[in-house]
Amino acid sequence: MNSKATPIFPDAVQFFATATYPCSYLENMRARAQLAMSFLPLSSTQYSALVGAGFRRNGIYIYRPYCDQCTACVPLRIAVRDFKPSRSQHRAAIKHRHLKVYECDLSFRQEHFDLYEKYQNHRHAGGGMDQPTRDDYEANILQSPYQTRLIEFRETDHSGGPEVLRMVAIVDVLNDGFSAVYTFFDPASNRTDYGTYAILWQIQQALLRGLHYVYLGYWVGESPKMRYKSRFKPHEILRQGAWRKIGG
Repeated sequence: MNSKATPIFPDAVQFFATATYPCSYLENMRARAQLAMSFLPLSSTQYSALVGAGFRRNGIYIYRPYCDQCTACVPLRIAVRDFKPSRSQHRAAIKHRHLKVYECDLSFRQEHFDLYEKYQNHRHAGGGMDQPTRDDYEANILQSPYQTRLIEFRETDHSGGPEVLRMVAIVDVLNDGFSAVYTFFDPASNRTDYGTYAILWQIQQALLRGLHYVYLGYWVGESPKMRYKSRFKPHEILRQGAWRKIGG
């Protein structure tokens, strides 16, 4: 790895650029990431500042795109007090308001892993993320040194059986908002707007807690998988170190 200086916490954090690897979003492209690493645990303030500067978390690793000739990955966040749901988002909120929500600790549950495996095999078939192992799941989803919430969304079984797990959202609590780390849901259901509902739920929870933002990670305009993020309006994108409002 090669290091490169950055103005964010130069004494507390070291930054390294990875070797290139196949891009997950754009075909025939090579990607590179910048990792933020520290021998000491980062404080909530430090981690929040890194997310505000465009970094994301995968397991214990904090990273941001650092590609040589591409800037397609754009950090996007929702200022929750400004957000106005579209008609389709309003319909999703109504459709799924019956879901029961539970907060769980970050421990392995076979039911969660089975849903994660089903989601990966359906949504990312042939993309390198399918056929996940338990080790993959625990490393990417369950390892976190920060204030992380694992949220279940369950549906009542009308036949009188146990509640059915429909979706799981992993959310980091920051000083100024939520970071939507990862969400996976039942791909066999004909309700394709579970992911939309998870974001709407996080927006509402951020409002209730007096927080300002929900960070959605990277928006890639040319990637169909990422276009849904820009439908939450108004939103803010990070360009050249400054957040600017889009829409609304």
